[in-house]
Amino acid sequence: MNTKEFTERYYVDRRGTWCYKWDSPEEQGKEHVISMSVADMDFKVPEAVTEAMIRRVEHGAFGYTITPDPYLEAFITWEKERHQVEIEKEWIRFSPGIVTGIYWCIQAFTQPGDAVIINTPVYYPFHEAILDLKRKLVRSELVPTEGRYTVDFEDFERKIVDEDVKMFILCSPHNPVGRVWEEKELEQLFDICGRHGVMIIADEIHQDFVYSGHTHISSLNVENGKYKDNVILMASASKTFNLAGLKNSFVVIPSEEKRKVFDAYEVSPHVDTACLMSYVAVEAAYRCGADWLEDLLKVIWENYEYAKNTFEKELPESIVTPLEGTYLFWVDLGAYVSADEIVDMVQEKAQVVPDFGNVFSDNCGTFIRLNLATSMENVEKAVNAVIMQIRERGLK
Repeated sequence: MNTKEFTERYYVDRRGTWCYKWDSPEEQGKEHVISMSVADMDFKVPEAVTEAMIRRVEHGAFGYTITPDPYLEAFITWEKERHQVEIEKEWIRFSPGIVTGIYWCIQAFTQPGDAVIINTPVYYPFHEAILDLKRKLVRSELVPTEGRYTVDFEDFERKIVDEDVKMFILCSPHNPVGRVWEEKELEQLFDICGRHGVMIIADEIHQDFVYSGHTHISSLNVENGKYKDNVILMASASKTFNLAGLKNSFVVIPSEEKRKVFDAYEVSPHVDTACLMSYVAVEAAYRCGADWLEDLLKVIWENYEYAKNTFEKELPESIVTPLEGTYLFWVDLGAYVSADEIVDMVQEKAQVVPDFGNVFSDNCGTFIRLNLATSMENVEKAVNAVIMQIRERGLK
């Protein structure tokens, strides 16, 4: 279906439903606020997911549940058909969310005081997990060229050596800068980590949001799987199919030795099975959601093009990062507004709630990240409200 038809069929107003994005304290009581922050969607799930959940509800019993084989098989099939990666069932472990899984892996595989490296700007829970768990946070800043970011490999390796880094948390595709890493880039990162004994945790939650001309390379496939025993892969249907509230993610551990370490950590303080309804929803999404996803990708791309073209026309000195993957729009407004002014300008005056760049990197105080997984109407309102406030203030 076309983008208009998809939006008419699936867009839903989430205000008043305990939605974190629309009903959190920053937005409560502000009817005109456009929330473009938290990375989930304002679209209903595929009908097959709802129907499967209704059938299970009608069964009427919700007792303790073992992990269903069909649920695991649906994920394995999706990864093989969508991303050409072969995953064995015994490699798969459960986490209620990828952030939780990252916390668990840091605790299981490193010690307090150990150094963990990330490529900033990056998803802020990476920073928080490392610091919360009393590990040493090491940042290797990505390098922007006309808005497109690349890895500074020399800086990355030097910091690994100088700081005696034990773990690297990779974001692939990268949030917030929208990069879909090329295989040669992953090979160089993984080679550096391999030579210096650095374990890799790969957050690939955005793997299904990749646009024309780009291909997501699974971390398990880099150099034909050469590094897979050094990788723990994190994946989930939650981002792809808007199921985050059901708390279901996959932790894929090819190495038997690393599985034993993870299992020893996970079993004692944590549950190792998911919510019954999440099993039902995830299986249905992976089995029946591909067409829905293809239509959704067209909506997001159309929203991106509108936002990009409008910013570049109305604020020509803004720097829009090209969108290769994710559904997140990353733009630098530093030519028009200072880091000290940006929250007041965007959130208070324009009444748009983005994620502000300083949470992703100390060097991104004039950036905002906008969530494009919503209606074109919301994108238009948000983009134009920000532009209007900057123009009314007077262009520098």
